[in-house]
Amino acid sequence: MSGLSFCLLAHRSVIAVRGPDRVDFLQGLISNDTTKVAAGRAIWAALLTPQGRFLNDMFVADGGADTLLLETERERAPALARKLGLYRLRSKVTIEDMGAEMDVAVAFGPGAAALPPIDGAVAFVDPRLEALGIRVLAPAGQAAALLAARSVAQAPLAAYDAVRLEHGVPDGSRDLIVEKALLLENGFDELNGVDWQKGCYMGQELTARTKYRALIKKRLFPVRIDGTLPAPGTAVYRDNQEVGELRSGSGDRALALLQTDAAKGSAPLTAGGVKILPAIPPWMRLAQS
Repeated sequence: MSGLSFCLLAHRSVIAVRGPDRVDFLQGLISNDTTKVAAGRAIWAALLTPQGRFLNDMFVADGGADTLLLETERERAPALARKLGLYRLRSKVTIEDMGAEMDVAVAFGPGAAALPPIDGAVAFVDPRLEALGIRVLAPAGQAAALLAARSVAQAPLAAYDAVRLEHGVPDGSRDLIVEKALLLENGFDELNGVDWQKGCYMGQELTARTKYRALIKKRLFPVRIDGTLPAPGTAVYRDNQEVGELRSGSGDRALALLQTDAAKGSAPLTAGGVKILPAIPPWMRLAQS
């Protein structure tokens, strides 16, 4: 398929949850409905603190043979596997960090969602936005060859980041501050990361309260940088008042957590002495002011 690209996501890894209780075990912990996972169909979800603050994001995919595969951040995967083990109790599951055994890649570009099945790998359309392409979980050292065999050209991570940033989609703790961030400030509702019909999960009470009481005053927006990209964490100002801060970025694009009135207003915003131009992506639903 000409025009398609892929890149290896070295900062992402895989945890395997195996056993007959795997679906029910995760169902009581994460923000999305694990019963929706099927061959070729994954969900995006988060594990929260009991107070409803972000801990980990993950894609949950069907790995076959009584296995669910959790694609998550590589550096934080061992700690996540240990934490899940603490919740196992009497559940008939095993939890294994597969970081040394599996690669994570993404294929993206026009028509990526129509890429044929990839034998020897677990592949699924990104459940957040189809425009973000297909995630591929493959045995270590094989992802690149499997995609190249389908005429998908390798690209640097910056090429995929440009797509992700343009659409305003977060990438784990690069954009969500651990033990502080709220899911609904960071697009988990509109990007299909929360199921409002499932039963209880850890942190559900605060997540529901922020939605139904309309407590969200800040959102993560895509922004264009008019100058040199400031570092993540740089404060954003409007009329000398702080109204947010930058998160991940690449080139002239970044994400920024901003007060919604500042992002929607006409007053100029600056970060690190350069002008930033926020946009409201088509998927985002903002309360009417």
